[in-house]
Amino acid sequence: MSLVRVHTFSVSLDGFGTGEGQSLDDPFGHAGSRLLAWFQATRTFRQIHGEPGGRYGVDDAFADNWGLGIGAEIMGRNKFGPQRGPWADEQWKGWWGDDPPFHTPVFVLTHHPRPSIEMNGGTTFHFIDAGPGEALELAREAAGGLDVRIGGGPSMMRQFLAADLIDLMHIAIVPIVLGRGEPLWYGLEELEGKFDVEAVSSPSGVTHLTFTRR
Repeated sequence: MSLVRVHTFSVSLDGFGTGEGQSLDDPFGHAGSRLLAWFQATRTFRQIHGEPGGRYGVDDAFADNWGLGIGAEIMGRNKFGPQRGPWADEQWKGWWGDDPPFHTPVFVLTHHPRPSIEMNGGTTFHFIDAGPGEALELAREAAGGLDVRIGGGPSMMRQFLAADLIDLMHIAIVPIVLGRGEPLWYGLEELEGKFDVEAVSSPSGVTHLTFTRR
């Protein structure tokens, strides 16, 4: 069976996976770009977005796994956009422009389903009102035997971890303190008992944790 994976998910030293006050101009709220600065500097990130350059090294070695063998993604609504409640504007197609970097089916979890959006490059956003188990069944079917990536944000990640549905998880601990925002680990006491956990430090100051299901 295909694996359920998390990659390049960044968390602050105090455990927040995004800041407070998300808006159209600030997808990560008051955190700005600080959580993703390490990823944005890598060769892999630049390639994903069709840009030259970028750093090699430890951070890039972890970043490079982001797209390998992935056939579908599941993300929460707040990763797709800043709107809450019923869709006031169905013209919004995500933060990523006309050619998002996913190039697979993407299942957006929302209590307000809307028609699917087919984008350039092979990405299609499907908006579904479903729990983790049902969403994973749909994503696995769409993935065609490849793995499913859980894209975040933190609230949705907690749901999948609480349901014990994640097989492999890469968390980047970024050396910043946010003080407020959406926590990743809340309510997940003794999570480490379900995984083998390894840590690798990078010269950038980021610590890469990998959780592999036992």
